Amino acid sequence: AHCHVFGPEAQFPFAPERKYTPCDASRDQLFALRDYLGFERNVIVQATCHGNDNRALVDALKHSNGRARGVASVARDVSDAELREMHAAGVRGTRFNFVRRLVDFTPREVLAEIAQRIAPLGWHVVVYFEAQDLPELWDFFTALPTTVVVDHMGRPDVGNPVAGPEFARFLRLMREHPNVWSKVTCPERLSKSGPPGYDDVVPFARRLVETFPDRVLWGTDWPHPNMKGHMPDDGKLVDYVPRIAVTPELQRKLLVDNPMRLYW
Repeated sequence: AHCHVFGPEAQFPFAPERKYTPCDASRDQLFALRDYLGFERNVIVQATCHGNDNRALVDALKHSNGRARGVASVARDVSDAELREMHAAGVRGTRFNFVRRLVDFTPREVLAEIAQRIAPLGWHVVVYFEAQDLPELWDFFTALPTTVVVDHMGRPDVGNPVAGPEFARFLRLMREHPNVWSKVTCPERLSKSGPPGYDDVVPFARRLVETFPDRVLWGTDWPHPNMKGHMPDDGKLVDYVPRIAVTPELQRKLLVDNPMRLYW
């Protein structure tokens, strides 16, 4: 439930205002990886390097034979007709990015207006932020009229204890607001101990899977844009799953039941 397509740049140019330029990562490469890893479906998330131009995403959805859904990025001036067209292609959510190094800040009243417009379509809002920013974003997130899906566990500092106050705040957000879901994704971005096991991230993801088994999602984040330290092995990221969802029932909820309910 979390991967990307980039370009090909010659066909789908990157946004001029982007903060990074990824390699080309085509829909055909993504679908080949999906099939190789043994997955039936996938959810493609619009990344900031394409801005609000969702053409590469929509193209991938239209060529997926119904096996992909999408999360778009839209601006305030998007038309209702454009939203309906994206919905028909398979888009089921929109992403709001609050990571300052990746995107310029969008006023919250604009984002709230977009959320109100997508709610009738049954779409949800995906939010990407860093753990230290949750206190100032709390009121905004909890006022959204949709399901809210948090990227990458809210990017906790895994050098802190899993029982510490920072992660406890995120657990409280999910406990008090049943419309909030979390992706237990991107151990490779959060880990200080590193590959292959990303051992220091496991307790955080496992805590979420076991506490909120019906509101967690998983994905590899392929093709891993903007990684500075190492290039993750998607097979190793699949091997990570049974360490955070330790029973067949938890694995089924994480990998099948939850994404089917939210996206299909």
